[in-house]
Amino acid sequence: MPKLNALVAGSTGYIGVQLIKLLVKHKYINIKYLCGNSSVGKKISNYDKSFLNKKLPKIIKFNKNLLKNIDVVFTALPNGEAQDISKHLNKNTTLIDLAADFRLEKSSDYLKWYKQKHRAKNLIKKSLYSLPEINGNDISNHQIISCPGCYPTSILLPLIPLFKNNLIKVKNIVMDSKSGYSGAGRGVHIKFKDKNLYESLSAYGVGYHRHNSEIEQMLKKFTKKKLDFNFTPHLTPMFRGILSTIYVDLEKDVTQSKIIKKLYDFYKKNHFIKILKADSLISTNDVINTNNCFISVCKSKYKNKIIILSAIDNLIKGGAGQAVQNLNIKFNFPIKSGLL
Repeated sequence: MPKLNALVAGSTGYIGVQLIKLLVKHKYINIKYLCGNSSVGKKISNYDKSFLNKKLPKIIKFNKNLLKNIDVVFTALPNGEAQDISKHLNKNTTLIDLAADFRLEKSSDYLKWYKQKHRAKNLIKKSLYSLPEINGNDISNHQIISCPGCYPTSILLPLIPLFKNNLIKVKNIVMDSKSGYSGAGRGVHIKFKDKNLYESLSAYGVGYHRHNSEIEQMLKKFTKKKLDFNFTPHLTPMFRGILSTIYVDLEKDVTQSKIIKKLYDFYKKNHFIKILKADSLISTNDVINTNNCFISVCKSKYKNKIIILSAIDNLIKGGAGQAVQNLNIKFNFPIKSGLL
């Protein structure tokens, strides 16, 4: 099988570097161009020493002419920039976006949550918000693939099967998520300069974090009832990983064991979702440097409630790994390609 030519735009951020690490191991991908802005002319090994012995192109400025011989474009850019690139796609070029440019189905919602007008409204219908284990089968019909955010990935994977089977109530859901600071990008040290990232735990985006929009948009596809949830993200003094703790009320006659069985049955054919034994205590250390999501269902002191623990690596399953997973589905590559 011939290799696909790939371009990575936004190659020097935490997600971009992680993506390149996966792509260099992918036997069906040739990294033709690495693009950046302030990094133009530099080697990617300046940003990660593991690339020192790899034959990779120097970083260049993106321009639309680069797309002529490109099969797949990965964009790990600030919100809005992938919209501009999308306008120049050839009909045979796939765009896989790791930012938020095509996550929301309405341009009005994008304006509401991201405070900027969408610059490629006509392409939203050509895009797919793809959580691979949930709706990955729809990828083949779309030229633009939008990868979910890291927090929503950790929350949606355990909740969607339960919503789909009416096992939990859709009100009074509490989503408490804690992430390594890499999730905020390289600018995190400037943005949170007064927070002492290495020794403190910080809540942010309380009540109105942008990821509320995609969590609600996706969950609404699986229920006709009005949703009622609170999502609160936190930055922790670690580099990578997410642990989400989700508190839900059970529907009548639903038990912890029934929840576990439904999750296990739903994901038993998936390579990257691991449903653990009841009341398993999990940590981010279980999933670091993997594309896995570990899910544990725990008892509450209240009979009609359960507590769900969900752990992922925000840079892989919540970012670059999910992008490669979507790539593999789109081009019919073995699902584990580049992800071992």
